[in-house]
Amino acid sequence: MTYKRTIIIIVILLVTAALTGFVSHSERIEPNKPFKDFPLEIGQWKGSRGKLDKDVYNILGVEDYVLANYRRNPGELINLYVGFYQSQKEGDIIHSPKNCLPGSGWNITGTSIETVNMTGTGKPVKVIKLLLQKGAEKQVVLYWFQSRGRIISSEYMQKVWLVVDSITKHRTDGSFVRLISPVTIDEKTTLKVLKEFANEVYPVLKEHIPS
Repeated sequence: MTYKRTIIIIVILLVTAALTGFVSHSERIEPNKPFKDFPLEIGQWKGSRGKLDKDVYNILGVEDYVLANYRRNPGELINLYVGFYQSQKEGDIIHSPKNCLPGSGWNITGTSIETVNMTGTGKPVKVIKLLLQKGAEKQVVLYWFQSRGRIISSEYMQKVWLVVDSITKHRTDGSFVRLISPVTIDEKTTLKVLKEFANEVYPVLKEHIPS
């Protein structure tokens, strides 16, 4: 099994290297709507827009984004970040929060796959859940990759589809969607609120992110 796995990895690396030229010549796709027009009222949620630090913006390499805090009932706060990439070249690709969050002082204490109902998908979709902790503070994170008509819940599959779509569609555009909420009562309650918001925000995301 180890020998077979090694061969598979080598083949993947060789194919990826051979396809680098395709990725570099892919079309640059713009969002359906600019993210500066992303609504700050979504159902009962009211938002306030934020701004990425200039250094963070340069590191992420996004062409467009929205960063906002949404509130509904007292104690319910969700931080939404959506980063949109017109094309993903080497050094200019979607960053995983698994690499970024520990550097900001938060420790990842749990990770799993969650099923979420999202309006218009026709079936439940899978997203990635992280449980974060810094001292006594806890946060729950839901995130996914929304790229070229797919919701992807795996960093590995995100890269696989990136290569496939660069060949078949000449597209490497993509988006990263992240929701964060502090744990004020318990993790289960926070997760429920995050899933409710994900369901409400998904149709809005589709208005901005190309399929």
